[in-house]
Amino acid sequence: MKKIYLLIIPLLISSCKSMQNSLNQNDVAYISQDRKTYISNYKDLAIKEMNRCGIPASITLAQALLESDNGNSTLARKANNHFGIKCHNGWKGGKIYHDDDKRGECFRKYSNVYDSYYDHSDFIVNGSRYKFLFDYSSSDYKSWAKGLQKAGYATNRNYANLLIKIIDDNQLHIYDTGFIAINELDQETDSQHVRLGNVDNFKIQVNKHTISEKNRIDYIIVKKGDTFESLTEEFQKLSWELYSYNELGKDAILTEGQVIYLQPKRNSAEPGKNFHEVKEGETMHSISQLYGVKVKKLYEKNRMKEGEEPELGQKLWLRKIKPEDKIEPQKSETEIIEFDTEE
Repeated sequence: MKKIYLLIIPLLISSCKSMQNSLNQNDVAYISQDRKTYISNYKDLAIKEMNRCGIPASITLAQALLESDNGNSTLARKANNHFGIKCHNGWKGGKIYHDDDKRGECFRKYSNVYDSYYDHSDFIVNGSRYKFLFDYSSSDYKSWAKGLQKAGYATNRNYANLLIKIIDDNQLHIYDTGFIAINELDQETDSQHVRLGNVDNFKIQVNKHTISEKNRIDYIIVKKGDTFESLTEEFQKLSWELYSYNELGKDAILTEGQVIYLQPKRNSAEPGKNFHEVKEGETMHSISQLYGVKVKKLYEKNRMKEGEEPELGQKLWLRKIKPEDKIEPQKSETEIIEFDTEE
């Protein structure tokens, strides 16, 4: 029995060493992904999501780098969760349990990395506490970083500064134009390229259309022959997005010269555009498209009922809520009689 026992031990030791070597090799493979590699692998997803939802690509990348430890975290490796998003109420997808602020907390699990990026965008777009962020320009990454911290995306009190440092150190703001060449960060960049991400009202030629910016929203002008299907394919949108962003029904038909937004409209007009005097033929929707302001917000600002149309020459408020009309107090009949009596 002793000889058999001695033979088994070396086999067990050999097996353990083999398992340990395998684990070490896997660990090295995960840890070896640095920030430059992560950016190269996933920057296109961040740009795609910015074009879809309006969240700066630099912010998305910085959050992913920070939350996933450059893709090396347990959540990233085991659940493709690159943003540390927890299950929350109503989550019906995959789940993984991991120690965070508390032991065994529930986090979302995805089948691939893009699903994580996609869900991160929807999480912010649909979260009521994040709505104010979309009043910032997609090139104003510092305001976005501070806004995310203010909205409570993370418990770290230094969260905004961490994101800004990652963006600055890795020049991620270059991607906030949305159409930088895929290998841009792999090349030397000069100061002119770096400044491009901070310029408002820029124009970029992409395929058939020129992308312009109004009220910090990307838009194009419809050309002859354009359809929702062709624009959806050209700008890689989902089938519902252009209809939703422009508040149009599924039966809408495009006309040459029409403004079509590629991102959601905002709650207020840009600074300096405080009022609009209604001209003949204008509707609440056409004015909404003119200034890049959501129709619902126009109704709210002007204390109008939804579906009501403005009158010719009416003054519409675009940034602040119209003050309530002051009603002069009327004199009572008693006061009028006393006044007549005194005469």
